[in-house]
Order: sequence, then structure tokens, then C-alpha cells
Amino acid sequence: MFLIKEIDQKGVEICFELDSNTICLWSKTQWEGEFKKNGVKVFAIFLENKIIGICVIQVIIDEAQLNYFSIMQRFRRKGYGSLLMCYLIQKCEELNLNKLLLEVSELNSVAENFYKQFNFLTVGRRKNYYKDGSDAVLKEKKLIN
Repeated sequence: MFLIKEIDQKGVEICFELDSNTICLWSKTQWEGEFKKNGVKVFAIFLENKIIGICVIQVIIDEAQLNYFSIMQRFRRKGYGSLLMCYLIQKCEELNLNKLLLEVSELNSVAENFYKQFNFLTVGRRKNYYKDGSDAVLKEKKLIN
């Protein structure tokens, strides 16, 4: 049985732990800072009361920036990422947001294909954005209000 719900800053430890064991995007200090930003919402997917995935958005006026999205390795390709993304899109629509934005490394073809399933379109690039010199591909999904 799975459950998806918003979590607050009390979940910073588990967010940092999951991140450390998946994509290693943020330090613990960065996670703490993320929870303090205006408009930030953190959603977690639970399986048998254990968090197996997290996504973070920041709502800015009428749109949301997807800052973080990850599922624990052993739960990938089992539909949990899709469940979390569907939930996120629904929440954004409930908030009357016009679009959902994100960026992904041009080298991350798995993520690119995942986002394509949800009709995210490429709207730009940031050249040499990542430490390895790869570009960031900017994606956008228009939402139905």
C-alpha cells in the first residue's frame, strides 16, 4: 500500500538520507534551506510507512519549479515515480498553476524519457551548466486549470 503526502521540515533527515543514497544533489544544509524557502512544498511517497521517493517544488506566482525528484533505486521502474508525478501534477492544478518547470542534464536520457511521458516540452538550454560541462535542458509542462 502506498501513500503520497506533503511533509514538513521534520522530514529533512529522511530527505537528506534518500538524496545521499540516490542522486546526491544537496547537502544537509541545502535541504534545511530548501524547507525554509517561500512557496516550497515537499511531497513524499510512502510504501508500507517508509519514504521511497521525494519531490520538491517551489511555487512562484502562477507556476511551479520542480527542484528535486527522486525515487530510491530499488523502487525505480515499478511505477512509483509515475504515481508521484501524477500526484504532483494534480496538486499543481489544484493550486491553479499554469505550468510546471524543471531542468535536467542532457546526459540523463532516463529522466528525459520519463518527463516526455508527462508531456514536458523542451523550452531552452543552459550551456555548460553542470560541473561535467553538460547542458541543462529546460522543460515545461502546461497545466489545465
